[in-house]
Amino acid sequence: MKMTGNTILITGGGTGIGRALAEAFHALGNRVILSGRRAGPLEEVARAHPGIEYRTVDIADAAAVTRFAAEIVESFPELNVVIHNAGIMKPESLPDAPDYLATAEETIAINLLGPIRLTAALLPHLKGLADAAILTVSSGLAFVPLVLTPTYSATKAAIHSYSQTLRQQLKDTGIEVIEIAPPYVQTELMGPGQAVDPRAMPLADFIAEVMAILKSGSVEEVVVERCRFLRDAEAEGRYAAAFEAVNSLH
Repeated sequence: MKMTGNTILITGGGTGIGRALAEAFHALGNRVILSGRRAGPLEEVARAHPGIEYRTVDIADAAAVTRFAAEIVESFPELNVVIHNAGIMKPESLPDAPDYLATAEETIAINLLGPIRLTAALLPHLKGLADAAILTVSSGLAFVPLVLTPTYSATKAAIHSYSQTLRQQLKDTGIEVIEIAPPYVQTELMGPGQAVDPRAMPLADFIAEVMAILKSGSVEEVVVERCRFLRDAEAEGRYAAAFEAVNSLH
């Protein structure tokens, strides 16, 4: 994808990886629109970076996503890039069924159905543009799951699969489909402690490496070196060891 001159929509853009990507793309001269459920964090980013705009939407609400997409296209007809970053990650105890079902269903609605619905709503618009791109955010846990967060891991595996098939089905449209697979990064995805966990990759380092990979040319997957341990585990015959290593930390 081209790195400047885009109009980019980033879901879940008020905090963590979404905010950091927004700041990085804004600094390169792109027009950036953030979305999220809470206006406060979005407004904070926009205030800190004049030119960044935002809209609120509940990505888990199918009807709201349809309305939101129509409003975004009307307000920003030059929109050519969407980054599906919104997501939640919560622990679940499967033996306590059915107590965890509400968490599982919320996770699927936000992490998986949200990107699928928003992509469907925006595709008619994106197909008419040059330099269009759809970026998904999966996870290293798409390849080696974390037992503590079974539905999160499952949705990220699904996003990986969806990204592959979407790319293939759109190959004749000119729309790029790029998957970003983060490792364990210092954000507050699972609470404030994660942002200072020395085992996690510093957010600034992660974003710098992601942007460097994107700048390097045409790419289908953005996998930083820190995530290769998980991404390549099965292909390299290390899956059992990677599974044990990931889950021994929690």
